[in-house]
Amino acid sequence: MSHSLKPAGEGLRTRVFQIVFESDTPLAKGFDIALILAILASVGVVMLDSVPSYHAKYGWLFYRVEWVFTLAFTVELAVRLYTLERPLQYLKSFYGIIDVIAILPTWLMLLIPGAQSLVIVRVMRVLRIFRVLRLMQFVGEGRLLIGALKRSTHQIFLFLFTVFMLVTIFAALVYMIEPAEAGFTSIPIAVYWAIVTLTTVGYGDIVPVTPLGRAISTLVMLIGYSIIAVPTGVFSAEVIRSIRADRYSEEACPGCGHDRHEKRARYCLKCGTWLDETTPDPRESQGTGDE
Repeated sequence: MSHSLKPAGEGLRTRVFQIVFESDTPLAKGFDIALILAILASVGVVMLDSVPSYHAKYGWLFYRVEWVFTLAFTVELAVRLYTLERPLQYLKSFYGIIDVIAILPTWLMLLIPGAQSLVIVRVMRVLRIFRVLRLMQFVGEGRLLIGALKRSTHQIFLFLFTVFMLVTIFAALVYMIEPAEAGFTSIPIAVYWAIVTLTTVGYGDIVPVTPLGRAISTLVMLIGYSIIAVPTGVFSAEVIRSIRADRYSEEACPGCGHDRHEKRARYCLKCGTWLDETTPDPRESQGTGDE
């Protein structure tokens, strides 16, 4: 949780604040883990209630359980706001918005039929697990992946544009070749077929019936297999580049000019020259002392 959130005062509010917002004590960790289990259970209830046979048999039970979870989460949110010095600041934060969204659909169900299905967004609250289990060391890796994705955006966009051109060309060809009875009644329908074929999904709802159309289908499928690894390769290359940039220094060795050293390296891998020019080489100091 953000360190800008502060308890409303000393005493009970501070103790409760440490339980519901922190995870440094066994009691606080237990609270968060119990909360995550309740969130997962409530999402499971919603998913089971969407099954017609279960809804017909246990709908009344799911309805009551869902209200139990909603009331519990409403009380939990009220307790969080009670402990804060600035409750509105929390409501405007990411977790605050998620907490409100998690309980809002069930309350709206009283006014809007069908809103109960929206409680599936409650699963987003399990993002608290990053705080509970102290997994924040993965934030750096996440930023590395996001950075690599941003740097490869232009290449991926060019790839998608090329794929779109291929899809359009093959769709137009098949539209001219295949009869309307086969399902190719328009170019947009043919584009749909080309995308399904190129991605090797193959729904089978639209299938070419002429020999030439089937030959084009074979070509499209082979192209799909050959290009499916292109965006993965581009993204992987950027990830490797980011890892190397994060691990290796670009400063050249003053002795031989080699510039691929780990950031923690003190001596050149090639010639053994001391790399930190701002401080003296310890070996020289030892040699001067011995003399």
